[in-house]
Amino acid sequence: MQRDARGLALSTDSAEAVAAFDATIEGYLKYRFDTSQRLKPAFKADPEFGMAHALKAAFMLLGYKQDFIAPARAAIATAESCMARATPREQAHVAALRHWADGEMDRALAAWEAIFAAHPTDILAFRLHHFCAFWLGRPEAMLTAVEGVHPRWEAGMPGFGSVLACRSFAHEECGNYTVAEAAGRDAIALDPGDLWAAHAVAHVLEMQGRRGEGIAWVASLEKHWDGGNNLMHHLWWHRAMYHMERWEHAQVLALYDTGFRNLGSRVTEAQPDLYIDVQNAASMLFRLGLHGVDVGNRWEELAAKAESRIGDCLSAFTLPHWMMALAATGRWEAAQRMLAAMRDYAGANAGTNAPLVHDYALPICDAVLKHGQGDFAGAVAVMRPALSGMYRLGGSHAQQDVLEQLFLHSAMKAGLQEDVRMLLERVAGRHPVPPERRVGYAEAAKSVRH
Repeated sequence: MQRDARGLALSTDSAEAVAAFDATIEGYLKYRFDTSQRLKPAFKADPEFGMAHALKAAFMLLGYKQDFIAPARAAIATAESCMARATPREQAHVAALRHWADGEMDRALAAWEAIFAAHPTDILAFRLHHFCAFWLGRPEAMLTAVEGVHPRWEAGMPGFGSVLACRSFAHEECGNYTVAEAAGRDAIALDPGDLWAAHAVAHVLEMQGRRGEGIAWVASLEKHWDGGNNLMHHLWWHRAMYHMERWEHAQVLALYDTGFRNLGSRVTEAQPDLYIDVQNAASMLFRLGLHGVDVGNRWEELAAKAESRIGDCLSAFTLPHWMMALAATGRWEAAQRMLAAMRDYAGANAGTNAPLVHDYALPICDAVLKHGQGDFAGAVAVMRPALSGMYRLGGSHAQQDVLEQLFLHSAMKAGLQEDVRMLLERVAGRHPVPPERRVGYAEAAKSVRH
């Protein structure tokens, strides 16, 4: 029996396997591109190290891709076969992953919560819970979790900066911007290369309309990102969002091509259809399109990937972004196939995700399609019932914003003033920057005053 960097027991006799496991956890927490490669020495040192197989499965599930489910299940099965002498904590990890692979996310979240309630320094359970709660639109669960474990951590413990970063993001998504910014900046003081902390503070600056500060914040930290993974792309997307709010479209497109959708970067080449990258790219092109900006042929490669992912509904929030690409390129037949595949998925699957696809992703995708075809009243009609619950698709306030702009633009085009007013009241009640000061809302806000 060995112990990890935080003193938790691991069922292996190999110090080399534990060292590789610790290095992999560190890479995961710090969003390093080579994280999965760091795990390989653990298998070499101890092929029956159950938690190494569990971590391999987790990395596959983190990709939210249907093609990854079968190998994830295989890794979980291997982990289960290695659990004979494992601790109850390790066994609970594997059970949580089995629930995740089966689509039973409430059971997975509960399993992780039980782990870090008993073992507050189990950073893996805590971090996987933080991730999955976010993509289920449950910021209150993120906040409860981090406020439960944070007092049990001490400065200097490996992973403490990641707890601060998660505390920052959870508070930001719950609207507690002062606490969020302080926690994020404390994490950056410990490690200027902490991508999740940089990301959390970027969200605070976005929500408070501090655009110049946001641009400077991202630019000042870029030099610390060598070896980072796709979260770098998302930070460049945030920088582009600040430029968008300042009507600096040339800077937005430059960041698109050289930053968050650089097709020649090794990070993009490794996973060219990764959900977060697709969300970044499609949402930005869609916003630009609403303002009449010519984006050239940038939609084409996204649309081709969208066609290849028809039927893959694991990331419910990504589905409207795939539909944006199909609609922008006039791939109407593929768009109809996508809607049909979503209906089939929602009808044939149990678990947490299928109702989200049926109740929210499907009507929003239909609205994207109708908007693309010029049926603006139809887009409003089909999307209106989903508005109040679409937060359950996950994504941040900044990310969900593009869906609200979709509804608002459709209502404006259809001349549906009551729907325009309703959407403006919805965002004004949640976003601290008034609609009059936000690019996607200012024109609508002006229209309802007259």
